[in-house]
Amino acid sequence: MRNFAKWCNNIEELDLTNCKKITDSMCVDLGQHCRRLQRLELDSCIQITDASLEAISRGCPSLEYIDVSWSGITDTGLDHMCRGCPRLKAIVAKGCHLISNDGLRSVGQHCSQLRHLNLKNCFKLSQTKHFDDDGIRGITRGCHALEFLCVSGCLHLSDSILLALSLGCPKLRTLEVAGCSQLRDIGFQALAKNCHELRRMDLEECVLITDTTLQHLARGCPLLERLSLSHCELVTDAGIEHIAQGECSSEHLAVLELDGCPLISDAALNCLAACRTLQRIELYDSQLVTKGGIRKLEVRI
Repeated sequence: MRNFAKWCNNIEELDLTNCKKITDSMCVDLGQHCRRLQRLELDSCIQITDASLEAISRGCPSLEYIDVSWSGITDTGLDHMCRGCPRLKAIVAKGCHLISNDGLRSVGQHCSQLRHLNLKNCFKLSQTKHFDDDGIRGITRGCHALEFLCVSGCLHLSDSILLALSLGCPKLRTLEVAGCSQLRDIGFQALAKNCHELRRMDLEECVLITDTTLQHLARGCPLLERLSLSHCELVTDAGIEHIAQGECSSEHLAVLELDGCPLISDAALNCLAACRTLQRIELYDSQLVTKGGIRKLEVRI
């Protein structure tokens, strides 16, 4: 790989996903020889550590996209990368359990052009580190162009991140917060007030939200295309009626996921018949929905 980096020094994109034998020495070579590198994918390269990001930060100032999911990076490596790669537009760090608020604050301070941030399942942290609202608030203070945020599986986040996103990231188009079980209606009310560009939302297992959240989304997010409410057990037919009557339902809504919603019945499907753009609805284990109700919906959409 050293010869590759040396002789292919004009390379702009490199995908090493699942190359589990890749080590830090490879990234040191990239940093020394590949100054034009813009996109680097190291997903599941389990031997990669902070040393790799330090080398990349020194030698690849044009980097715009990096995926270090399921690696051993910490806040130190993230800080090196953010300081050395000011053009970063996308950071994917799924399952990076050693990242804490300190690393996220560094992202917010140095990555003003960031548009895509994926932190799915960054939750297995040591007792001396915490991944909570403060880190995400740091992102919202500096990354005002953010369009995509995934924090699914980050269990300790609260409504304050939704308020911060509303104030700091009005261009947000995709929000994935599946499994963030502390989020409530009041947070989504704040989000819908300012984030009118939202297209995709994954709220699966946000178990505290009610029809009130759907009422605010129907009013404030007219461009919604995909909405997952699976296992949101407090959502009822009335909430789906709010969505069906919203502007998104007639022009944009294509996918609605309602698996495991015990209070959803055929009445909700009757409301959705007016959704002209609806292409897929998921209803697995929503036990009040009948086969007859599904057939009626299929005929009408």
